[in-house]
Amino acid sequence: MQLENKFTIEAPIEKAWVALNTPDMIAPCFPGATLTEYEGESFSGTVKVKLGPISLTYKGKGTYVDRDDANHTVKIEASGRDSRGNGTANATVTGTMVADGPNKTAVTMVTDMTITGRPAQFGRGVISDVADKIIGQFAACVAKKLSPEVEAPAESAPAPVAEAPAGTNGTASAGPALSSTPASSGVTATAPAARQFTPMKSEIDAIDLLDTAGSPVLKRLAPVLGGGALLFLIVLLIRRARA
Repeated sequence: MQLENKFTIEAPIEKAWVALNTPDMIAPCFPGATLTEYEGESFSGTVKVKLGPISLTYKGKGTYVDRDDANHTVKIEASGRDSRGNGTANATVTGTMVADGPNKTAVTMVTDMTITGRPAQFGRGVISDVADKIIGQFAACVAKKLSPEVEAPAESAPAPVAEAPAGTNGTASAGPALSSTPASSGVTATAPAARQFTPMKSEIDAIDLLDTAGSPVLKRLAPVLGGGALLFLIVLLIRRARA
């Protein structure tokens, strides 16, 4: 199925463009999402979905496959699988940004999606309603992050790295300074260990379909619940007749 969502971010287009291309900035804005890894053009994580007592956690990965800085268009391919084997999800998302004034950016997201398993039973209508609400929450969160009032340059700076001793050309070492080791000693300088990525989680724990879609989900569940109640009643009557 194909979904199209449009929203406006209260921020200049250049700032919004940078945010859309920075997973560790926008991932926490997506309800139920946790970004577990991000390197180069690829990222991976989980998305949690709830349907009453039923909980599904999709684990997957995504890749930026195309990016047009001049026209502010980006294409992302993503896929995921429920950790319990209850379904899969694959999507190709194309995002386009257009300046809507000096401090506003209009965003259009076109998603080609394929879903299997339990969520697929709700059909396009319910999924579209859910997507609209999720996108609304996502846009509001991104706008808040880009708001000048909450910018904090110190927090956006790279993680501090241990200062290297003088004369080491900026290379940190847990032992003596490299400059104090004779060149003929055979000691080879090694690059500092890569900074460990800290998973980033959304403030909203999961996408709650009952809360997000409301009555459409209940209407689709009604026949199932009604059939279950009828079956239970028949079994009960049979047992009483035998007794």
